Amino acid sequence: MPDEAATENILKAELTMAALCGRLGLVTSRDAFITAICKGSLPPHYALTVLNATTAATLSNKSYSIQGQSVMMISPSSESHQQVVAVGQPLAVQPQGTVMLTSKNIQCMRTLLNLAHCHGAVLGTSWQLVLATLQHLVWILGLKPSSGGALKPGRAVEGPSTVLTTAVMTDLPVISNILSRLFESSQYLDDVSLHHLINALCSLSLEAMDMAYGNNKEPSLFAVAKLLETGLVNMHRIEILWRPLTGHLLEVCQHPNSRMREWGAEALTSLIKAGLTFNHEPPLSQNQRLQLLLLNPLKEMSNINHPDIRLKQLECVLQILQSQGDSLGPGWPLVLGVMGAIRNDQGESLIRTAFQCLQLVVTDFLPTMPCSCLQIVVDVAGSFGLHNQELNISLTSIGLLWNISDYFFQRGETIEKELNKEEAAQQKQAEEKGVSLNRPFHPAPPFDCLWLCLYAKLGELCVDPRPAVRKSAGQTLFSTIGAHGTLLQHATWHTVIWKVLFHLLDRVRESSTTADKEKIESGGGNILIHHSRDTAEKQWAETWVLTLAGVARIFNTRRYLLQPLGDFSRAWDVLLDHIQSAALSKNNEVSLAALKSFQEILQIVSPARDSEKPETPVGTVPVPVLIGNISGQGLSRPFVRTDSIGEKLGRCSSEPPVVTDEAEDLKLWWAAWNTWHRTGSESTEPPSTFDELTFIPSQPFLTALIQIFPALYQHIKAGFSMADLQKLGVILHSAVSVPISSDASPFILPSYTEAVLTSLQEAVLTALDVLQKAICVGPENMQIMYPAIFEQLLAFVEFSCKPPQYGQLETKHIANAKHNQIQLFAPAEWVALNYVPFAERSLEVVVDLYQKTACHKAVVNEKVLQSIIKTLRVPLSLKYSCPSESTWKLAVASLLKVLSIGLPVARQHASSGKFDSMWPELASTLEDFLFTKSIPPDNLSIQEFQRNESIDVEVVQLISAEILPYANLIPKAFVAQMMTMLNRGSIHSQPSSFTEAEIDIRLREEFSKMCFETLLQFSFSNKVTTPQEGYISRMALSVLLKRSQDVLHRYIEDERLSGKCPLPRQQVTEIIFVLKAVSTLIDSLKKTQPENVDGNTWAQVIALYPTLVECITCSSSDVCSALKEALVPFKDFMQPPASKVQNGES
Repeated sequence: MPDEAATENILKAELTMAALCGRLGLVTSRDAFITAICKGSLPPHYALTVLNATTAATLSNKSYSIQGQSVMMISPSSESHQQVVAVGQPLAVQPQGTVMLTSKNIQCMRTLLNLAHCHGAVLGTSWQLVLATLQHLVWILGLKPSSGGALKPGRAVEGPSTVLTTAVMTDLPVISNILSRLFESSQYLDDVSLHHLINALCSLSLEAMDMAYGNNKEPSLFAVAKLLETGLVNMHRIEILWRPLTGHLLEVCQHPNSRMREWGAEALTSLIKAGLTFNHEPPLSQNQRLQLLLLNPLKEMSNINHPDIRLKQLECVLQILQSQGDSLGPGWPLVLGVMGAIRNDQGESLIRTAFQCLQLVVTDFLPTMPCSCLQIVVDVAGSFGLHNQELNISLTSIGLLWNISDYFFQRGETIEKELNKEEAAQQKQAEEKGVSLNRPFHPAPPFDCLWLCLYAKLGELCVDPRPAVRKSAGQTLFSTIGAHGTLLQHATWHTVIWKVLFHLLDRVRESSTTADKEKIESGGGNILIHHSRDTAEKQWAETWVLTLAGVARIFNTRRYLLQPLGDFSRAWDVLLDHIQSAALSKNNEVSLAALKSFQEILQIVSPARDSEKPETPVGTVPVPVLIGNISGQGLSRPFVRTDSIGEKLGRCSSEPPVVTDEAEDLKLWWAAWNTWHRTGSESTEPPSTFDELTFIPSQPFLTALIQIFPALYQHIKAGFSMADLQKLGVILHSAVSVPISSDASPFILPSYTEAVLTSLQEAVLTALDVLQKAICVGPENMQIMYPAIFEQLLAFVEFSCKPPQYGQLETKHIANAKHNQIQLFAPAEWVALNYVPFAERSLEVVVDLYQKTACHKAVVNEKVLQSIIKTLRVPLSLKYSCPSESTWKLAVASLLKVLSIGLPVARQHASSGKFDSMWPELASTLEDFLFTKSIPPDNLSIQEFQRNESIDVEVVQLISAEILPYANLIPKAFVAQMMTMLNRGSIHSQPSSFTEAEIDIRLREEFSKMCFETLLQFSFSNKVTTPQEGYISRMALSVLLKRSQDVLHRYIEDERLSGKCPLPRQQVTEIIFVLKAVSTLIDSLKKTQPENVDGNTWAQVIALYPTLVECITCSSSDVCSALKEALVPFKDFMQPPASKVQNGES
């Protein structure tokens, strides 16, 4: 075809001219020849501004919309005289129809490629023309970029079709190949020509970007693909083109068109990866500047918000870590920065990919990175904990923090050395510049700062909104401080306590007290939430418990480190304040846990003076086992230390644990007592009003509270005053009075048949027991506390008949122990305990204590005996009406015991008048008991009745043994009361409610007999030593004789009235008893010295005679025989009447 050959020749000539003009630097002529070739390559009338303008102007600022095209094969058409080889779409904003390429166009295109390939070095600014033309041709032919930037024939895409003939189809791979080779050959261009090429590609790319704005159609990616290709082949001199190249690609990455920015990111990440793997000269490890230069664009990508770009960026980081992780060196901060730049709102997949990178770093690369980057790792890991997109990531990142802390611990020595070295260098630089070195937690040494950053991060996670994260972070924080805290310098502990732990406690307390009380229905998805965690408040409660317990544990185990810090007492006060506010919180879980923590910090004993106090509960503070006995080399630790930490530990073990100043120590204990007292008073004080929401402390809480006292008291007993005792008493009393909520009662109330104390009541008695034991061995001035203790115990004894009130709260008394039956009322909200066992145990304690202390001055002066009698008077007078029968029996037994000890003391002090008020109280008490107004229950068996009577008899025996023999030391009025009482007892007092059949048994015969015998015994005495004794005898006799007279009269009356009916047996028995008594009496009177018997008495005796005679008519043989014996002694009174005395003679 001659035509083709001619064209070929013309093109050759133009090529040669263009190259020649380029060589000679004739810019205008060069551009003219090139323009001619370019025009020939494009379809006729193709609107390409670059070629129409004389200079290489860039495209105008119109936006170009670019559409994809599908490729379709057609056979050559012969419509025009030129052979059409392809039909495609123009690269324009609004493509009008299609354009056709003829074979001549393709021929020109080859020439153009040839020109660029062979003469690229002389093209200069004409690159713009050449590249623009090529871009259009590539577009019309439908070539698309593939990996590495080479252009391949595109697969069929929707849209107006690109039609290619078979002829050109075979040419396409060749064209594509030449195109790639053209850019590969850019490595042979000199630096200036290379810059021309890059500039031309960048401006082309800008045009393509302009065109692609505002729509999402297929953009022209020619320039981006070729920039990538150019970069890859010029890696050996990457520095000179890196900045313009990556700067432009970063702009492409921000493009709104997704296809455009995807290719920008692809190109950029491919270049970075290639740059890092390329064998540079010198290698990257020695050329840090170049390494940072290469990594910098990766960091810059963090400023782009498109998630697809960020995903590419993170995938790139992951690949870099996998291939070059070991050799990153100074690039670590950049890489870590990329992971840390992921924000919470950037979607789960991004966060997950970034987190994968972090996990890889923590598991594989901690040892290879510079130590100064470790802090960044901690920060990044912490920031993932705070992301709330995915709970598992947060929890895993807390796990990573634990792994990091473990790594710090194991490599501590190396890390510390390296950090100190770096610190020194930075210090020097800072001084040269005249600025101060600024890093967090500054005065602490750098290694400690690393730990503090870790603790602070975990501390932030401890107040995360999600309960699972808080729990996990809290456990990790306290485990880390517990396991690795010994590595810190001593002074750093100050920061740990104030900046980390107390700061955390403050935040937790605040969040807990303001947390929402609304019920949370479910835990997301179909997870059910346990009722103890179904409100935000309850979930925060768990956090509060965990945090407080953790801090208390540190105070306990690390006391030996904290105490020498200087402001330990201030820290102690703050901790106590936290314990107090938690203990007073209206949440049972928190308040109980607060007391557990309180108990924990009080387990500490100062090691001095242990010889003096045998009963301290705990030995000296053990220095934690971690320290062991440390010899120079053989440290029981994963690393041998010779540096400061080793010395520190060595020091620790050689000196005694903590010898603190006594006064300082005492101050701490008193602070604890004050906290205990405030907590106790506020928690047990009854609220003024009650409704459903009233908070009433639980039994376990109160028990724990009271159990703290004995341990605390050991330390403050020296200064424990009456006022303190009063405070304690109020708390004990209120605590015991608190009722139980009915839903808890089955677990706390003993079943009604057992008389068991609840653990709270046990604790209260133990507290008083500890006190009285201490007073017992304590100095004289402590003994004045005995009466107060008695008062407290007696108040508890009163509970047996009158349970305590808790404010205005209505409680149901659950155990009506009178008939040992339980009555469950309609379920009350609050149930009062059965206080009987507690009151009875308290009474036993009183008796026991009184036996030990009856003679103490304070006990005598404060009229303790009178108080005991007064308290016992209540159950004794109630007798059968007591809630529990055991109560009055125990009360009698106790009274007898107490009197057997107390009366001798009372007699001893008779003259001092200290017991004067006690006697009337005792008289009333005995009377109320022996002649009780309460009626025995109907179901009382005869055996029971007799047992109860024997108790009454014991009381009378006490009167005869302990009171009457000492009448001279006892107020007369009291003795008179006793006599009257015995008299009343010796007359059969018969309760009216009995049926005839029972009467004989129900009368207290034994009791009456005992009273009578006692009266008889004291009616005269052979050894009258004082007028007082004679007086008691006279009194007793007249009472006795009067009584005999009454009985006889009554008998005669009844006998006369009864006619033939026999009298009741009990009356017969009584008369026989009286008659026997009369004979005994007369016998005794005869034996007595005559001067001891008063004439009045004789007169009373003789006055009985006529009454006796009247009894002769009785029908009972028993009475008759007794009467005979009574009448016989009267013979001694038969005497002839005495003669009148006259004149002094008889």
